[in-house]
Amino acid sequence: MVNKVKIRNTTIEIMQGDITDRNVDAIVNAANNELQHGGGVALAIVKKGGYVIQEESNKFGFCETGKAVITTGGNLKANFVIHTPGPIYGEGDEDKKLKKAILCCLNLANSKNLKSMAFPAISTGIYRFPKDKCAKIMLNTIAKYVKTKDTDLREIFVVLYDGETYNIFDKEFKNLKI
Repeated sequence: MVNKVKIRNTTIEIMQGDITDRNVDAIVNAANNELQHGGGVALAIVKKGGYVIQEESNKFGFCETGKAVITTGGNLKANFVIHTPGPIYGEGDEDKKLKKAILCCLNLANSKNLKSMAFPAISTGIYRFPKDKCAKIMLNTIAKYVKTKDTDLREIFVVLYDGETYNIFDKEFKNLKI
């Protein structure tokens, strides 16, 4: 299942699949603040990409919610992993923090002149952020970014692991204001 739209020079595409299999310049890791990759997307990335990703993350030690850091991709098809701690649902100001995390990832990718990147559904796992709210914030933030910024990014994927999450994002994608 795939759905895509082109805005200026960038294609935004949502799809169901495994983000660790994407052949892109960078994949985004929905990290925790300590950058310890022990569960969810983070664990899958380290398992497939190798412990070097965790070792490089350890050098940063801590990353504030809504910020992002970048490491190599180890053995992944992606050259880099952009790690961003998303908000924990219920901590307050979650929508603003999620938007900030997404923008930080986009800005970091752009500063490195990356051409392609892939996002997971940030904070919708153990952080319990509602998937429908995440879809709306994520897709609108990405669309507005590529519509208003000069960027080298040509492909931005939102890779959703299961059919339920894909369907939620697909519904929001069809309502996307371009």
